[in-house]
Amino acid sequence: MDLDALRTADFGLLDDAVEDWSTMVGDLETLTDAAEKGLRGAANAANWAGYNATVSKEFIGKTSGEFGDAHSQASSIHKILRDTRDELKKFKGQLTDAIERGRQQNLTVIGYEGGFTVTTNVPPEGRATQDQENKSKITALRDELQKILDQATESDSSAGTVLTAIADRSRLGFSDVDYADRDEAADALKKADELAEIVKKNPEDLTTAEFDRLNAGLKKYGNDPLFAERFATDLGPQKTLEFWTGVTSPYTNSDVFRSRLDQLDDMQRNLGLTLAAASQSDSAAMTEWKNNVIDLGEKRIGSSSGPMGFQVMSNLMRVGDYDDAFLNRYGTELMATERKLTGNGAHPNLAWSFGGAAGATQYLNRIGEDSGADPLTGFLRGLSNSPDAATQFFNQEYVSKDNPDNPFERDSDDANTYKGKVTLSNFQYLFEERDWPQEMDSHGDDLYTGQNNLALALEAATTGHPAGELPTVDTPAHNREQAKLFESLVSSISDDPGRLTDHGYMSDSIGQITSEYLPDMNRAMTDVPRVDSHGIETDKWRDVEKLYPVAGSEAELQHNDVTKLLFAVGQNEEGYAAVEVSQKAYMGKLMDYHLDPSLPEAERVSDDHKLVIEQIASRSGEVSGTLNLGAREAIGSEASDKDKEYEHSVAQRKNWISGGVGTAVGVGTSFIATPWVGALAGGAAGTATSVIMESVFQDAEGHALENAQKTGGQFWADGQGRNQAIAEDGARAAAEKYKSMDVGDAGMTAREAAKQGYLNAQAIVNGGAPGSNTAF
Repeated sequence: MDLDALRTADFGLLDDAVEDWSTMVGDLETLTDAAEKGLRGAANAANWAGYNATVSKEFIGKTSGEFGDAHSQASSIHKILRDTRDELKKFKGQLTDAIERGRQQNLTVIGYEGGFTVTTNVPPEGRATQDQENKSKITALRDELQKILDQATESDSSAGTVLTAIADRSRLGFSDVDYADRDEAADALKKADELAEIVKKNPEDLTTAEFDRLNAGLKKYGNDPLFAERFATDLGPQKTLEFWTGVTSPYTNSDVFRSRLDQLDDMQRNLGLTLAAASQSDSAAMTEWKNNVIDLGEKRIGSSSGPMGFQVMSNLMRVGDYDDAFLNRYGTELMATERKLTGNGAHPNLAWSFGGAAGATQYLNRIGEDSGADPLTGFLRGLSNSPDAATQFFNQEYVSKDNPDNPFERDSDDANTYKGKVTLSNFQYLFEERDWPQEMDSHGDDLYTGQNNLALALEAATTGHPAGELPTVDTPAHNREQAKLFESLVSSISDDPGRLTDHGYMSDSIGQITSEYLPDMNRAMTDVPRVDSHGIETDKWRDVEKLYPVAGSEAELQHNDVTKLLFAVGQNEEGYAAVEVSQKAYMGKLMDYHLDPSLPEAERVSDDHKLVIEQIASRSGEVSGTLNLGAREAIGSEASDKDKEYEHSVAQRKNWISGGVGTAVGVGTSFIATPWVGALAGGAAGTATSVIMESVFQDAEGHALENAQKTGGQFWADGQGRNQAIAEDGARAAAEKYKSMDVGDAGMTAREAAKQGYLNAQAIVNGGAPGSNTAF
C-alpha cells in the first residue's frame, strides 16, 4: 500500500458498505427466522402428496436453508469489512501521528508511487549534510512508517483474499462460511498453505513431527470451508494421492510408518473429511481439482506397480459428505473401469490388486480391516453419506442387453422359457452378479466390508437420508427414483432370498429400508387390484390408498414378493428388530390417525371403526407373523438362547430412537400425508403409538432376561400372543382417547384381527396365499 493512498484515504464509501452489510445481516436474520419458522414449518405441516411431496417440499426445505447460508455469509462479510475498515483507520491514524512526530523533529516525508522518502526539512542544498547528521532519526521514522504500511497492506490484501475465496466458493446460491472476524478467516487460509507444503514433500522425506502437525491441523481445520478448499487446491490431486499411497506403505517411509501406524486411521478420517468439505466448493480451482482426480482414476500412483488412482481416492471417500455431482461423475468413471477390467463383469477384477509381493502388504484403508484394494468398497461407503448421489448411481445402467460383450443372460420378462441377454443397472450388477474380492481379517475370518458398504449405500439411496440415521420431519417423501430402486431390491430378494439370507450382515440396512416402506408394503398385502379389466382404478383400491396414505411416490409391489422379503429379513435379529418395531409403531399411528374424529370426511376410509381396526391389526399381524417365521427358521428346532438375540435387538432399538417412543420410528417420511401425521413424524407420538411402543420394548426387555431356552417354534408361538396383546393395547388407547367406539370392543376387535393376520402369515409362507397349495 502506498503511503499517500493511506495518508489521504477517505473511508466514507467503506463506512457505507459496512453499514449496508450490517443492515443486510439484520434483514437476513429476520428472513431466516421467518423461513425456518414459517416457510419450513408450514411445509412440514402441510398436506403434501405426489409431486409436491417429493419436489416442492424438498425445494422449500432447501430454500429456507439458503436463507440461513445467506445470513452466515453476509455476517462473515460484514465482520471482515468492519475489521478491515477499523484496522485501516487505525493504521492511518498511526501514520499521521508518526509523520507529525517527524515534522516536530524537522523531518519530512515525501510519498511517491511505489514508495516514500524521509529527509530533513531544509533547503535542498543543505539536505545531504543534515540527512547524514539525522541519519538515526530518519532511519527510525522510515522503519516505523514502513511497518505501518506493511501492516495496512496485510490487512487490505488478506481481506481481499478472504472475500474472494468466499465469493468463489459457491457459483450458485450461498456459501456456508461463518467466521467470527477477518483474522479467523485469514488464519484458515494461512494454515491451509502451511499444511499443504508438508504434504507436497516426497512421502519418504516426511518426519514424524510433520506427520503430527499435519494430523492435528487437519483435525482442527478440516471442516472449515475456506481452509479445506485452499488446502486441496494448493496440494493438487496428484500430490494428494501420492501422499496417501506413500504414508500407508511400510516401505516408503518406514520410520514414520512404524511410529505412527496407530494414527493412520485418524489421518485417513481427517484427510477424507477435509477433501469432502473442499468438494462442496464450486470455484474454478476446485472444479479443476475434481476433474483431475477422476482423470487420475486409471493411472498408477507412486510407481508402475502402485495402486490406481481410484483405489487411493476411494479410501479417502469413506468419511464425509462429498459433492453429489462429483460423486456421480466419479462413480460413472469407476464403473466404466470396472467393466473394462472385468469384461463387463464376466470375471473377477484381478487388476484391483497391485504391487506384487511387497504391495500385497500395503493397506490403503486404515479404518477397519479390509485392505482398501477394491475401490468400490470405499466409494460405496462414501455414497452412504450422500443419498441423492447414491440413488442416481444405483439406477444407472451398468451394461446394456444390446452390448455384444454382455455376459448376463436371464429369463426375459415376456417369456420365461426364453433366456436372453438383459440390461443390468449398477444395483443389479453389484447386488446380484459381481464377484467381490475375498479378504480375511486378522483372525483368518472372511471379510465382507464391500457388501456391507453396498447395503449401507442402498439404505441411503432408497430412504433419502444418510445410512445409520432415522428420517426427520425435513426428510422429503420418497421420490420415484428411490421407490423404483426399492422395487428392484424387493424383486431381487424375492427372486433369490439367499441374496440376503446368505449375507446376514446386510440385514440391518435392508431391515431399516423395509421399515421405511411399510405403507407401500401394507398396500401390496391387501391383494386389492389397482385397476379393473378396463384399466380404470377401482373403488376398493382408492379405499386402500386412504387406509395406508403414501406421500410422494409409491413403490408398487407384489404381495408374494413382500412376504419373501419379510421372511428373509426376519432371519437376522437386527433386520427383524428394525421392521418389527417400526410396524408396531406404524400400527399405532394408523389407529391414532383413522380413529380421530377430526379426520376430514374425504380422507376417511370408512365410518365403521371396527372394520378399520380389523384391517390395520390384521395386516400388522401378518407382518409380525412373517417376520417371526423367518426368526423361527434362524433359531432352529433345538432349544437355545438364540431367541434372546432377537429380544435384545428389539430392546436395543429403543436406545437408537433417541430416547424412546416419542419418535415416529423410521416410517415418518412415507406416511406424512396430513398435518396430523406430519406432527407425529416431527416427534410427537400419538396415544396409541406411545402405548404400543412401551408394550413392545417392555415385552422385549422382559423376555431377553428370561432363563428359559426356546426353539424357533416356541418363539413363533409366543409371538402370537404378544402380537395380539400389543394390538389390543393400541386399539383400546385410541378408542379411549377419541371416544370413537367402545373401548372393550376396540380391544377385542384388534386382538382377534391380529391373531388372524398372524396365522395368515404361516399359510401364505407355506402356500403362497391362505388356503393355497402352491409352494413358494
